[in-house]
Amino acid sequence: MKNTYLLLFFLCINFTLLAQDTLPLRGLAIAAPQHKSVDRFVKFIEEEVAPRKVNTMVLRVDYNFKYQSHPELAEKDGLTQADVDKIVEVCVKSGIKIIPQINLLGHQSWAGSLGKLLEVYPEFDETPQIEMPKEYEWPNKEGLYCKSYCPLHPKVHKVVFDLVDEITAAFKADAFHAGMDEVFYIADPNCPRCGGRDKAELYAGEVTKIRNHLAASGKRLWIWGDRLIDGKTTGMGMWEASMNNTYRAINLIPKDVMICDWHYERADPTASYFAMHGFDVATCSWRKPEVAKIQQQMLKDLRSNATDEMKDRYRGMLHTVWTSAENFMDMFEDNKNEEVNEATTFKAIF
Repeated sequence: MKNTYLLLFFLCINFTLLAQDTLPLRGLAIAAPQHKSVDRFVKFIEEEVAPRKVNTMVLRVDYNFKYQSHPELAEKDGLTQADVDKIVEVCVKSGIKIIPQINLLGHQSWAGSLGKLLEVYPEFDETPQIEMPKEYEWPNKEGLYCKSYCPLHPKVHKVVFDLVDEITAAFKADAFHAGMDEVFYIADPNCPRCGGRDKAELYAGEVTKIRNHLAASGKRLWIWGDRLIDGKTTGMGMWEASMNNTYRAINLIPKDVMICDWHYERADPTASYFAMHGFDVATCSWRKPEVAKIQQQMLKDLRSNATDEMKDRYRGMLHTVWTSAENFMDMFEDNKNEEVNEATTFKAIF
C-alpha cells in the first residue's frame, strides 16, 4: 500500500511538471502553397507538421485564391476551393486549426510592385503621389517600404470584407489574421481623408472596424503586435515596434484581439507587456534556434509564475516562415540540415 501511495505521489508530480512545461498554442505561420504544390503540402502536414503536435496554422493566403466575390483580385493560378478542401481535411484530421491571413492596411506593395488590391483599385492608395520605382532600394527618400490602403476611403471595406468573409468561409475558420504589421504610411498629410489625424486613433479605428466585422459572425481577429510597441522608449526601432506613434493604440483596441508578438534577433520579453494590457499573446520565432528556445522557455516561466488572471494570456509559440511554402518544404528535404534557417528553428522548438 505504501508503495502504491508513493507511485501515485510521483505520478502527480510528473503530471504537474508536464502541465507546467506545456504551452497551449503550438503554431506555424506560413504562406499558402501554389496550386501545383497542394498535394505535396498536404503530405508535408501529415508527415512533418502534425507529428510535431502543431495545433494552429496561420496560412497567408492574400490573393492566392480564386475569389468569387472579387475575381478581379484573384491571382491567375490561385488556389481553388477543391485545393482548400484538401488542406482543411488534413488539418481537421490532424487537429490543426487554420487561420487564413490577408494583409490589411499595410503591406499593399512589395519592393517595386503593387499588390493586387492597389493594382486593381488605385483609388484606395493612401499615398498615390508616391510612384513605384523601377528598381527598388532601401532606404529611399520617399520612405517607401510597403504601401497602405486608406482606412477612411468609403469603399475600401466593402471590398476587403468581401474577401475576408469568403476566405474564412472557404477554410471553415473561426478566426482571421489581418497582418497589420510594419505600417509606415498612415495618416499621410497629403491624404484628403486621413491627413492631420492622430495615427494611433486611425490605426486603432481600423483594427476595431475589422474586429467588429469578424465578431458579428463569431470570429476572432489576430494581428501582428509591432505597431503597438513604442519603438523609441524600448529601443526596438521602426521594424519590431512603432516610431510613428501608433503604439498608443494598445489602449484603444478591443481586448479580445489576439496579438502575435514577433522578435527575431533577441528574445525581447514583450509578451508580458501585451498580457498586462489584457491581451492573449503568442510569441513568434523565425530563423534563430537559440533565440526561439529562449522565447519558448520564457513563455513557460511566465505561465508558471503568473497569477490566475494572467497565466492563460500567454498562449504559446507561433513559428513564422517568410519564404514560400515550397522553399520551406525543400529545407525539410535537405537531409544535411547544416544551415540554420526557418526549418531547423521549427524543428528545435517543436
